Amino acid sequence: MLLFTIIKIAFRSLIANKLRSFLAMLGIIIGVSAVIAMLSVGAGATEQIVSRVSSIGTNLLVVRPSFRAAGGVSTGTQQTLRITDAMDITKIKGVDLVAPVVNGSYQVKYYNKNARVSVTGASYSYFEIRAYEVEKGRAFNEEEGERNAKLAVIGFDTAENLFGENDPLGENIKINGINFSVIGVLKKKGDQDDIIISPYKVVMKQLAGIDFLREIDIKIKDTKDITPAQEEIKKLIRKNHKAQDDQEDDFTIRSQAEILETLSTITTTLTVLLGSIAGISLLVGGIGIMNIMLVTVTERTREIGIRKAIGAKQRDILSQFLIESIFMSFTGGAVGILLGLGFSMLITKFSPIKAIVTPSSVILSTSFSIAVGVFFGFYPARKASKLDPIEALRYE
Repeated sequence: MLLFTIIKIAFRSLIANKLRSFLAMLGIIIGVSAVIAMLSVGAGATEQIVSRVSSIGTNLLVVRPSFRAAGGVSTGTQQTLRITDAMDITKIKGVDLVAPVVNGSYQVKYYNKNARVSVTGASYSYFEIRAYEVEKGRAFNEEEGERNAKLAVIGFDTAENLFGENDPLGENIKINGINFSVIGVLKKKGDQDDIIISPYKVVMKQLAGIDFLREIDIKIKDTKDITPAQEEIKKLIRKNHKAQDDQEDDFTIRSQAEILETLSTITTTLTVLLGSIAGISLLVGGIGIMNIMLVTVTERTREIGIRKAIGAKQRDILSQFLIESIFMSFTGGAVGILLGLGFSMLITKFSPIKAIVTPSSVILSTSFSIAVGVFFGFYPARKASKLDPIEALRYE
């Protein structure tokens, strides 16, 4: 029997049972669309994280206090990072910029408007290290920071939430009841836009009431100097903290490259997990196809007997039913791809995540759907090809 004839017969059989064929394809449609949507979410999340971290640069080191523990239970972060640590780090070879940092969340008011905002106290160099650009006004300088000037450079979202369309420059806002003068508005970054940056000394004394730092941000001149600089910084802080040789560090140093690698690993793992969960529905769809094909074989037993009686070979019958199974999987896969693209567009439009559909996700889901059709269609097709023509003709 010619391949074209086999395909035509298979197609007619599916058209003759439209509802049953659609129900058999439904699992494949849902599975393929779910796989594409989930993989696109994972790819979009990964790209956003990588672009945000990379925008700061990979030559960034962040020093934070480590957690203290008692009886194996964490009891909070240690309070050992000092301004002197930050000042001493500036003398290390390879270090370009250093920013002492304190931060916290505080109630911010402007007349009848108020919001809970993340307030960061830092030095002037923090803007360059963290790639913050001032869109309106200016940033505070080192001299203003030293004299504890109550100045605020506010994020794009903070400006909108508190001032709306009004110009915030020169206005006073209350942070925990203390007046701060707005001197600048940051350019929108896409993340961390609901923020206020002020001189770190005034935040330490007036807002946080502490005498230690939450972190120290360090920009290295050249990426090749990161490892040696990291070692020197470690030695310096241990010396400043009078740590004994057998004592563990009371701080941690993480490079931006390490953070980027960790985040990429996490998002990749989540993407695989989401794709695997969505792929389960493809297997369920394959089982549905096998069930329908088994019913089809039973219903068409006499037809199979007649074809065998007039000369059809086992491979012809096998090919016919296998093609029907593959056709259902392929058609379901094609519809699933379109739905997956649609879901990805909706996710991008109505969520903060930009879903990115990659060619690999489309190829993977299509190949998997065809593989499901072959795998789950083979047993019914083989069963049909093995029917005895005499017994098949007697079947009622």
